[in-house]
Order: sequence, then structure tokens, then C-alpha cells
Amino acid sequence: MRTSIYIDGFNLYYGAVKGTPYKWLDLEKMVGSLLGKGHDLVRIKYFTAIVSARSPNDRSALNQQLYLRAVRSNPLIEVHLGHFMTHRVSMRLVSDSSKSVRVIKTEEKGSDVNLATHMVVDGFHDEYDCAVMITNDSDLSEPFRVVREVLDKRTGVICPHNRRVSQQLAKHANFIKKIRAGLLGASQLPDQLRDAKGVINKPTNW
Repeated sequence: MRTSIYIDGFNLYYGAVKGTPYKWLDLEKMVGSLLGKGHDLVRIKYFTAIVSARSPNDRSALNQQLYLRAVRSNPLIEVHLGHFMTHRVSMRLVSDSSKSVRVIKTEEKGSDVNLATHMVVDGFHDEYDCAVMITNDSDLSEPFRVVREVLDKRTGVICPHNRRVSQQLAKHANFIKKIRAGLLGASQLPDQLRDAKGVINKPTNW
């Protein structure tokens, strides 16, 4: 089957790789190992947003840029960017719900909408036989339903979380797979890659 992969980047990061030594993830290798020979990968679309450094010593933004360069060096992979929105809000205290505090809230915007739009439009144009999402976000259940029931495509979920797969997603999936730590360890990019800009080195703290 012609298979397209749609990756919720932050769901994958926080669900599977944060706090592990497996952040330098080879997306094509991981997905290929999970899906096996019955799937011909035609594209992998990776949806995320650019993070900002929170202090002069914070390397998270630089590390992300290096990783996105490494990801883009694979011609099979497209990166699509959302954005962050920061605003001040009042939130109630857990210890005393009659009191509230002003906090700075940062939210990632656009990635889930972008993912849903690309998946449905690609299916409408018959660019795949099977759509696979890497996420556990139940907000994506309706476009997933459209892909299966309206566009009559096969659907799969690869869950990056240890907890139970979202039932809203599961009911529209032909198959479900989970990402295990052993697979992450076996699906790492080379420590050094090259793109049109030059050499890309894996971050030392990864």
C-alpha cells in the first residue's frame, strides 16, 4: 500500500523521547520497522513549532534546529511549522479555588490543524492508500474518521505514549501500534549527517 505518515511532533517528543537518549530519531527507520513490508512509504510529514531559548544557557532551540536540519536531509520527509502563542491569564489555585494568580501561558498553535488539513487533502487527491498518524491526540479523531469513512482509505495509529490509546482515535483506525523503547534505540540517525548547508552533528547532550 502507498502509505503516508503524519507526525504530531510535540506528541511524539513528550510521549516517547523526552528524558531519553533517543531524541536523534530516524523517523523513516522507526516507521518502516513498525509497519513492515506491506507498506510503501510515499511521504512522511512532520508537524511541529519552533521553540525559543528560555535562558542564555538553554540549548533547546539550537538542538531543535539541528534536528530539523537532520530530518529535512531525508527527501522523503517534509517539515511543516506551526507557532507558539504566549499570553497572560488568570488561573485558580488548587489549594484555594477562591484565589487566582496571573501566569504566562504558552500554547503551541497550528500543528494539529495543519496535520488534519494535509491528511484530508492528500487523501482527497488520492496520494495514498493508507494514512498513519503518530499521535494520541483525540482532537484529530474527526479528520481521521473522514479519511476512513468518506475517502475510504485505510488508517493506522502509532501511539507514542505508554498510556492507553485514545478511544476516539482507536475507533477509526484499521490498526494500532505502539512505540517501544527498544525500537527508539534501534532507530537513531548517524551522529553526523550532511545537507546543502554542510555537516550536521548530533547535539552532545542528546
